[in-house]
Amino acid sequence: MQFAAEIRAVERGLTLAGTIVLAPALLEPAVVPLTDQQRAALGRLHLARIDLADRVVVVDPGGYLGESTRREVRYALRARKPVDYTEPPGDAVDR
Repeated sequence: MQFAAEIRAVERGLTLAGTIVLAPALLEPAVVPLTDQQRAALGRLHLARIDLADRVVVVDPGGYLGESTRREVRYALRARKPVDYTEPPGDAVDR
């Protein structure tokens, strides 16, 4: 996963501040390749985490938003979850 170190740093900071964090699974596909079915299952689990969350924090170094992150932000916005960014996003996300 891109930005794994940055995600872990934000997760650590939020946890130490007393926030319960539901972070995405940071698996290393280069070590153990994932099947398409596993990728789909992980995607569904991540959306379920968004359903459980009070808010979503997007870790976006340099304002970069990949397609999966854009999809997740749209999902969160449709679910009326507040979305915060670690940096101002470089591209707007369509609701």
